[in-house]
Amino acid sequence: MKNAIIALSALLLASPVFAADTASQATDATVLKAHKGADTAKEKLHQTEDQGSEMKLKAKHAAEGKSDSTGSKVSEGTQKAWHKTKEGTEKTWDKTKQGAESLKNKATD
Repeated sequence: MKNAIIALSALLLASPVFAADTASQATDATVLKAHKGADTAKEKLHQTEDQGSEMKLKAKHAAEGKSDSTGSKVSEGTQKAWHKTKEGTEKTWDKTKQGAESLKNKATD
């Protein structure tokens, strides 16, 4: 009986350690999901902003009567390429920050 009480006491003392480990895994998964959701929302926001600025430039060229000119097409293409480059850079930077945060969390755990 005494051994059973000691074993039960040891189990009760160790249970917060098991719970903390499980909770940190759940927290990590939640944080990862939140990062993915934030990245998706930010990506959609930037795409919408970029489309707006592209439409604004096209409208400006149309108002000036230059919508079919080579210069306006080059300008619009350049703007579109810049937006793609900027989007790729932001994605890479976000992944870098998340990786650094993940390593920091693993090192502190």
